[in-house]
Amino acid sequence: MPNFKYVAKDHEGKNVSGIMEAKTEGEAIDALRKKDLIIVSVAEAAHKFDFKKYFGGKKKVKLDDLVVFSRQLATMVDAGIPLVGALDILGDQIDNRDFGAVIISIRNDVETGSSLSEGLAKHKEIFSTLFVNMVKAGESSGMLDEILDRLAEYLEKTSSLQKKVHSAMVYPMIVSSMAFLITFLMIWKIVPIFKTIFEGFGAELPVPTKILVFLSDSIQKYFILIIIVVGTATFLINKFIKTDKGRVAVDGMMLGLPIFGILFRKVAISKFTRTLSTLIKSGVPILAALEIVAKTSGNTVVEAAIDSVRANVREGESIAEPLARSKIFPPMVTRMVSVGEQSGELEKMLSKIADFYDEQVDAAVSGLTSMIEPLIIAFMGIVIGGIVIAMFLPIFKMTSIVGG
Repeated sequence: MPNFKYVAKDHEGKNVSGIMEAKTEGEAIDALRKKDLIIVSVAEAAHKFDFKKYFGGKKKVKLDDLVVFSRQLATMVDAGIPLVGALDILGDQIDNRDFGAVIISIRNDVETGSSLSEGLAKHKEIFSTLFVNMVKAGESSGMLDEILDRLAEYLEKTSSLQKKVHSAMVYPMIVSSMAFLITFLMIWKIVPIFKTIFEGFGAELPVPTKILVFLSDSIQKYFILIIIVVGTATFLINKFIKTDKGRVAVDGMMLGLPIFGILFRKVAISKFTRTLSTLIKSGVPILAALEIVAKTSGNTVVEAAIDSVRANVREGESIAEPLARSKIFPPMVTRMVSVGEQSGELEKMLSKIADFYDEQVDAAVSGLTSMIEPLIIAFMGIVIGGIVIAMFLPIFKMTSIVGG
């Protein structure tokens, strides 16, 4: 939709200017007249070539930006600042300029009569279904400031959880990549130098050295082919992962991994209970809340389990029974959910489960870091040490023959 720059006067004769989205100039004029403004001029804003749109991909808004936005908007609404004015301030002062432009666009929508949730829903790449529905519930109940505060708290805890998982994954990936790169460079560049030396010996090479030389020769001879095969395999795997079957297979594998699977499962449980608790507390109906939780779970296996729970709840069952049948959630979780349902304090019980599993994730991350570090060091020592020994074995053999 094009943007129109307008200049107008309000009922007090003050100049009012801004930019608004509309399908046509006539639609923009009608929207301004509905606000009792005297139009001075309306013209389509000059179109600028958006380099990011064509070459930079989607607008990137961090979770931390959403936390700041939610917290500051809640404070302003609570202080009695009109919503349009609050959005205007946030749009100008936000550090992320892309996000600032989106907030100004939402501000224009609200100014022309849309609700805040309707304005947010136009930017699905930034505001999730959960965010939009919670704001909608806040508008319906007249508790928008309180709901925004809950959203900010929820997003802060979600961000903290993501950072913990990220820190647990990044270290082993970096060290493993470095170990692979060092090993590859040694076989590709250093082994050929030793091969020239070995050829001058004129003696039979030990088996480990023969294997190393064979690997080096294969890389030298088929380097381009190896790159093509690896590139094609990576492309096909990524293509498969993006399909429905691929996502289910990968997500199921992630939950079943020997070491990291336990961590991923705990993160899934924490996210499920925290999100459902926040939605129920905000007044979102249980069936709608379960639908949102399923979509924001981040794992297709967990999503399918929650969808099944939702279908059973629609038929009149409690939440705890289908949760137990899914086999994804441990007995402790299902029993606590059952107690919460029976006592009428489900959101409090879900919040307690989420807090418990947040601590479990902390412990799991610390345990993984302390366990993986020595394993990786040992692996690097064995692989690189093995290559060095294989390269020097013929030299040791020649030294023993000369010494004998």
